[in-house]
Amino acid sequence: MNANKTPAWWQSDLTDQFDGLIFDCDGTLTDSMPLHFIAWRETMAARGIEFPEDRFYSMGGMPTDKIIEILSQEQGVNVDVNATTDAKEDAFEAIADTVKPIQAVCDVARHHRGKLAMAVASGGIRPSVLRQLKTLQIEDWFGAVVTSEDTELHKPEPDAFLLAAKKLGVAPERCLVFEDSPLGFAAAESAGMQFVDVRPYA
Repeated sequence: MNANKTPAWWQSDLTDQFDGLIFDCDGTLTDSMPLHFIAWRETMAARGIEFPEDRFYSMGGMPTDKIIEILSQEQGVNVDVNATTDAKEDAFEAIADTVKPIQAVCDVARHHRGKLAMAVASGGIRPSVLRQLKTLQIEDWFGAVVTSEDTELHKPEPDAFLLAAKKLGVAPERCLVFEDSPLGFAAAESAGMQFVDVRPYA
């Protein structure tokens, strides 16, 4: 975060405004999106599929297998979705230990730890999300972690956020979501939750 930037309203104490905070992981708590793009670029290029950076960011929050299905169909390239998913995740895992926090967002979580119910709701797979949280040593801050395996529908559908709220025992309208992608913003709105676009603070 730019030290000269005036703190946003959500960087103050939120205990009187909300009962729960829900955080996306990649690009929100962790500055992992550049690492994911490297892994995606290598994996898809090896299979003859183009994945431009702007398209990558527009699909943030979408499960890996869904992205592969869409890109391969669009470009007429036949791939083994499961094997390609594994290859992409392996490529990310090889560099995941270098992930850094998005400090402004982690500071909010740190301040509200033990004061508000908090969850992570990510479109990523559980091993990847848990590894990143462990790398940043924040894995025990959250009362629930929802990943792509936990819901049938994914962002922009509200299911992940609604499940996170349910696990926390908090009404959706009393939750604040922290997100970095348009799909996540749409999911929060569909869940009846306010949201923060963290991209200017990454």
